[in-house]
Amino acid sequence: MNKDFILPDIGEGIVECEVIEWKVKEGDLIEEDQIVVDVSTDKAIVEIPSMYNGRVTKLYYQESDTAEVHKPLFAIEVQSAEPVGEQSEEPSGEQSGEQSGEQSGEQSGEQSGEQSGEEAAGQSSKQKPPEPELQAIAEAPAVATTDKVLTTPAVRKMAREHNLDLATISGTGKQGRVLKEDVLAYLNQKAGKQAPMVQVNSIQDRREPIKGVRKIMAERMADSMATIPHFTFIDEFDITELMALRADLVKTHGSEDLKITLMPLFIKALSLALNQFPIVNSRANGDFTELTYLASHNIGMAVDGKTGLLVPNIKNVQQLGLLDVAREVNRLTEAARSGVINPADLAGGSITISNIGVIGGTAAMPIINKPEVAIVALGKIQTLPRFDASNNIVSRNILTVSWSGDHRVIDGATIARFNKLWKHYLEQPQTMLLAMLEY
Repeated sequence: MNKDFILPDIGEGIVECEVIEWKVKEGDLIEEDQIVVDVSTDKAIVEIPSMYNGRVTKLYYQESDTAEVHKPLFAIEVQSAEPVGEQSEEPSGEQSGEQSGEQSGEQSGEQSGEQSGEEAAGQSSKQKPPEPELQAIAEAPAVATTDKVLTTPAVRKMAREHNLDLATISGTGKQGRVLKEDVLAYLNQKAGKQAPMVQVNSIQDRREPIKGVRKIMAERMADSMATIPHFTFIDEFDITELMALRADLVKTHGSEDLKITLMPLFIKALSLALNQFPIVNSRANGDFTELTYLASHNIGMAVDGKTGLLVPNIKNVQQLGLLDVAREVNRLTEAARSGVINPADLAGGSITISNIGVIGGTAAMPIINKPEVAIVALGKIQTLPRFDASNNIVSRNILTVSWSGDHRVIDGATIARFNKLWKHYLEQPQTMLLAMLEY
């Protein structure tokens, strides 16, 4: 039978998305859970899997078209159907005892929404699309393929381009996940040489449309700069002791599954400081007549992903332990870099940290992630000479932090006091650990 796949809800408030790349073409045989198409929302790229085994009979959109939620995305001639939550009005065959909705035999003529394979081949019939299958399809950072191989969309695409079976490649990532490096190593071994370099054979200008995450980011940053009076505050942190604490945590609690960086320490210390300066964790309403002090510390991290800048946030940091924060940092960073992330991880942020230092640069003037009221940029860590208490020159690890604040809500004195407390926790990390016991 021929069925329309209805594009379900893929995020709160999302009514349409852009078709990025079809993974199949009309006439292709596909399997249940096989990725059919990548679509892009204003939050992230989402992979749409098939719910059936069958043959693709029609693609309703071209790449770069805008698809609407609750409208047909593609049609499939089902070979082995297991519709979720769907019941036929008059089944003519026997039904299985499972809750799969699978049917054998022919459907009665009263079911106008389905047609036999003979009718589908001979004519175009007006069909009543089935009820939307409201299945959550916001993908995790790594998705099991039909052969149960864990990997990212980029790696799967690379495997398809080189006609590789991912099941034959040994994964070195978490839980046996196949990484990009694993595919390259496999290609090197197979070819007996280094992976070929991509060469540009043309010197002509290249044009590409501004769309997806990049377009949304441009619009939001322009709106933030146009509507928020920014001011900047810059300070230096001596994080020598903090780096020593991090090294101890790596030895005692770090593992292949738990990578402990400095970011969880920055985030947890920031949450502790917010307890005493709740105005920095606030937001104003649209007409700027009311200020809401947010109870949750949903601290965002700006991540340079494959689809552009994404800012996932860790929810309720004030209730999490340090290692729990570290696990969330690992998860969200991996998801954002792959470009496939749950829209819920991007919503509801209250304050943002941008770590430009991992790329380079010592200071920045970050743009506030509206409707938040503050953002901080971390520069690269430098080993610099400083004077100790005895006026001796010593080597210290120095970090430059750059704040941008909404001057309608926060003044310079407030951000200076807040930063001073955050600095105290990070420069004397034992005080941060003691404060964690109090909250």
